[in-house]
Amino acid sequence: MQKLYALPMFYIFIIGITLTVSIQQAYANESEKKDRDRMVLYKKTEAITQIPWYYIAAMDQYERNIAKAEEEAENEEDIISIQFDPIEWYGPGNTHKTTDYFVVSLFQGIGMDGNGDGKADLQNEEDRLYTAGVLLSQSGFSEEDIKISLWNHYERDLTVKTIINIANIYKKMDTIELNNRDFPVDLNYNYSYNNTWGDRRGFGGNRIHEGTDIFASYGSPVKSTTYGVVELKGWNLYGGWRIGIRDIYNIYHYYAHLNSYEDDIEIGDIVQPGDIIGSVGSSGYGPPGTSGKFPPHLHYGMYRDNGNVEWSFDPYPYLKQWEQIAKDKE
Repeated sequence: MQKLYALPMFYIFIIGITLTVSIQQAYANESEKKDRDRMVLYKKTEAITQIPWYYIAAMDQYERNIAKAEEEAENEEDIISIQFDPIEWYGPGNTHKTTDYFVVSLFQGIGMDGNGDGKADLQNEEDRLYTAGVLLSQSGFSEEDIKISLWNHYERDLTVKTIINIANIYKKMDTIELNNRDFPVDLNYNYSYNNTWGDRRGFGGNRIHEGTDIFASYGSPVKSTTYGVVELKGWNLYGGWRIGIRDIYNIYHYYAHLNSYEDDIEIGDIVQPGDIIGSVGSSGYGPPGTSGKFPPHLHYGMYRDNGNVEWSFDPYPYLKQWEQIAKDKE
């Protein structure tokens, strides 16, 4: 009988690391392929609707974020995430959901034929994208016109603002492949942090701590963790001098207790991972200018929007990932 030998733990560890890296690379390659396929469809839709690709891509990204927030997973088969209500698509009287474009039009459905096969099929990605492009052009082709069209479709201010923000990021970066991240405090400065999300806070009444505190010296540079648009800047009773940045994933990043802002950073600016946005301080817990009521630190919070409500979630696991990414780049 052949004798079996156990593999040393070192080799088991190496095999495990190798498998993990291989799986991560496979996911990355698949994600890159999807992004390339999406860009082909976005550019094709731009050509036939005259709506710039980045507005179409932003609408699609917004709905992809919503689907993930609701289902916690993306359908692996989906390339395009824009969806429409079936009744609105096929028409109220089209009870059999007939896809023939003439029938859909007859029943006043909004579904369009995007690939020239004579059908307005809700399951067809080109049909959905073309319909979205036509929808976006209903009020005109300027950004203000597109905002009106988005409002008519979603009837929600934050949704319109988010989609326009995403579009402007895509326009500036000229790509949808924006996967870089960074740690919010410069690694060349001393800092420390623990998971403080959900801890009790007493100032202003009992409440929970909606973020992670990263302790560092006064003046330590504070960086954007992601691609995003500066949505808020100024004083807050609790957060002191703070900045709010909304990214392409419907996530609002909140940086509070700052000592100062980076020169010339303003609401509406587009930032990238690693851009300096301010410095660590201890501002807050009083009228404008109040400082020193607690040790200097950055309060970093994250809020997710699902299309109906926005809520705080724990940023600590993400900070640990981004810290490692930043260390690996050094």
